[in-house]
Order: sequence, then structure tokens, then C-alpha cells
Amino acid sequence: MNRFAGKVVLVTGAGRGIGKAIARRFAAEGAKLALLSDVEADLRQTADELAAEGVEAERYIVDVSDERRVEAAVAAAANRFGRIDVLVNNAGIAWEEPVLDIKPDRWKKIIDVNLNGMFWVAQATAKRMAEQGGGAIVNMASTNGLVGEAGYAHYNASKGGVVLLTKTMAVELGCKGIRVNAVCPGYIQTPMSEAIDDAEFVERYVRDKIPLGRVGRPEDVAGVFAFLASDDAAFITGETIVVDGGQLAF
Repeated sequence: MNRFAGKVVLVTGAGRGIGKAIARRFAAEGAKLALLSDVEADLRQTADELAAEGVEAERYIVDVSDERRVEAAVAAAANRFGRIDVLVNNAGIAWEEPVLDIKPDRWKKIIDVNLNGMFWVAQATAKRMAEQGGGAIVNMASTNGLVGEAGYAHYNASKGGVVLLTKTMAVELGCKGIRVNAVCPGYIQTPMSEAIDDAEFVERYVRDKIPLGRVGRPEDVAGVFAFLASDDAAFITGETIVVDGGQLAF
């Protein structure tokens, strides 16, 4: 497939994990890439790997919770490539801690990155898309934005906000030719999840909760992002697609 030949795709959180897998998937389908992350070493490695494969990719170091830096990075990407056709709004963080132990700074940090940051990037990019006559935005939500999970009150709240932000933007921006959807992954094995969960927990989780009998891979999620951003999904907007191996089917 070459669905994104000549298209410009902006990916946040592109340095590792799901974001890196998504960037690689779009690159494989012909896209030019604007890669954003606040972790310079990871982002440089991703960009260098793609460049070595002949992919046109620019990197921008930015904390998505800083709206001024977001605006500057999106403007720079739009100026560099001339347009932005697709936004993959992926950047996010998570910690596990009981609701009674969450400190104000920890709550604020997760909301600032996962929800506020997603809004700043979406707003800045959508303004350019509206001027150019359309585009596609795919936000990273989570099954944790659809059901509660103990130990993740701040993360769950942020992802629940992403789900309704997605629907609202779809309603408002459809008339401008902009589609807005979200992906809700379940348990995906990434550097972030590996830092939280040990092997025993993962084995038990898979056995008890995932009908397909394995954790998800970043590539499982990347394909769904590519579909929702493509013309194959031209009449889909305001949707949240669950990618969880059947977990929420229980």
C-alpha cells in the first residue's frame, strides 16, 4: 500500500513505543514525517533510522503541554512541508498510584500532557488543516478512557477527556473537511508499560483478561491509526476504535 504518498504526517510522542511504530507505518506507506517528542535522544534515533531508509523526516523537540512551543513546532512543520495532512496525536505519560495518594503535581502533570497537550497540538494543527481544506486527526485515547482501572485515576480521567474531545472536534470540524477519530488501545507492551509492570503481572493479566491470549504490540495499534487517517476511512469521524485483544468484550 502507498496510501500516504505525498502526504505530510505529524506524529507526537514519536521517539519510541507506539509513536515510533506509527511513524514507521506511515513512512512505509509513503508519508513525509514531522516527528515531535520531548525526549531528544529517542527522537533523534527514530529520525536517523527513517532517514537512513530514505524517508523524509524532520524532528522537533517540544513538550506538548507548553502551548507556545506547540504552536511554534506546528508552524515550523507546516512551513517546512507546506501543509499537514494527518495528525497522529499520540504523546502521553502514565503512572500507577492509588487515588488517595495522588499529589497535586502528579495529577496536574498527567492532565497537562495527556489532555491539555493533546488539545494544544490538535488545535494548532486543525487551524492549518482548515486553511488548506481538510485533513485527518487521530487521537491516542485508551480503554482506560472507557472503563475504570484502579491505580490510574489521573490517567483514566485524561483519556476519558480525550474521547469526548475527539467527538466534539469531529462535530465542529467536519464542515471544514477535517475528520477526527480516536484509538483506544488495551494492554500494549511498550517501554512505558514495561517500566510499570513485571513479567508475573503481565502473564496473569493476559490469562485473566485478554481473550486473544497475548499482549498487544505497537504495530497492532499503528495499523489502526493508518486506516483511520486514510481515505479508506473517508466517512468515519467522531469514532473511538478499541484495540484490546477482546478485553472489553467481557
